[in-house]
Amino acid sequence: MSKLYDAYISSYRMDAPDWESFLKTAGDIYFSPQVQSLEQFEQHFKINRLQHIRSVAYLSFLITRKLGLDYKSTARAATMHDLFYYDWREKDLSHKLHGYRHPGVAHKNAWYLCGYLNKKEEDIIKKHMWPLTIIPPRYLESLVVSSMDKYCATIEVFYSSSSKYRDKFHKLTGIGGEQ
Repeated sequence: MSKLYDAYISSYRMDAPDWESFLKTAGDIYFSPQVQSLEQFEQHFKINRLQHIRSVAYLSFLITRKLGLDYKSTARAATMHDLFYYDWREKDLSHKLHGYRHPGVAHKNAWYLCGYLNKKEEDIIKKHMWPLTIIPPRYLESLVVSSMDKYCATIEVFYSSSSKYRDKFHKLTGIGGEQ
């Protein structure tokens, strides 16, 4: 297995060597009631939104720290990149074009949660769906989060959609069997 994939799996178990460092950086946001409430929403099949953002934020934190980039802004913004409180699969006109619209919703909710976001944090949240957002990320940190969002989503969809691999995924992550 690759180091990135190993870090992805350990993000589910929250037992990674750098998990405490991540929490020192973004734990106040991660443990907020607003972010914790995301556990109730399915994100990619059997993966809930809290699990998804935890993986994206943790991997983005590791990569930007390794590259000497602004890992603090990255970890905090990545923890809020999908901060919206609805199930986008529901048949509701307000969920139409979700892929294009939810970065703006998450940005607004992040402002309510934090009261302030720096320019990098704003860019990370608003552009995590690039290239759907059309305007490319302004910062390398934004590109990292956008890439890790796609990396994690790909794994989540793959494992969740196949019963053959779902059991393997649950054994690796320790999150339990069929949900």
